[in-house]
Amino acid sequence: MDKLCKSAIAEFIGTFVLVFVACGVAALSGGSIVATAFAFGLTIVAMAYSVGRVSGCHINPAVSLGCLLTKRMSVKDFCVYVIAQVCGGFVGGVLFFGICKMGGVALLGNACNGVVGGTVDASGIVATLLTEIVLTCIFVYTILNVTDEKAGTSKIAGIVIGLTLTLVHLVGIRLTGTSVNPARSIATAFADLIYNGSTEALAQVWMFIVAPLIGALVAAVVYKAINTEKE
Repeated sequence: MDKLCKSAIAEFIGTFVLVFVACGVAALSGGSIVATAFAFGLTIVAMAYSVGRVSGCHINPAVSLGCLLTKRMSVKDFCVYVIAQVCGGFVGGVLFFGICKMGGVALLGNACNGVVGGTVDASGIVATLLTEIVLTCIFVYTILNVTDEKAGTSKIAGIVIGLTLTLVHLVGIRLTGTSVNPARSIATAFADLIYNGSTEALAQVWMFIVAPLIGALVAAVVYKAINTEKE
């Protein structure tokens, strides 16, 4: 099995666990800020020190885009990573909510992301996009720095990244539910459609694909501008 195939499997597993566990906590806790924030952060720490040694533990298309733009991976690798992440997240979401449905577990939420304020109008959409762009930029910029070979922080990178994800969730949960990860948003939107017959999250999911990718782009530009030496 070649390296890229192993990395794809690792990304599938990592994103599966992120959605199954962290989004599961969000659904079971009814959007509790602290519980959900720490669920996402701790999941990232766990995956960083497990699948991270195989694939780098991106488990997020926005993170992979940041790595692509800073020339840490090829276009081919990026495409494979994103496909694996979306598939892993989808399976994680369908399985978790399927188990709850079969077991008759009463969920307090659907873990889907939504527009700021709950009203899909121009101001709500702009507020949502800005929130996700800023939070994703913070998250990806931190990742690019702590995983830089010159930084000497590789041993604690997983912990720093996990804490940063916890931080952005603490800020964003009451606004958008905090995505900063298209794969996570796609997964819960489809699970909501499959098990609840609701198209609301799916209709809004484009914002949680576009905004995190823009945030990653901004993070990569800032990183390259102030954190790299001229050749």
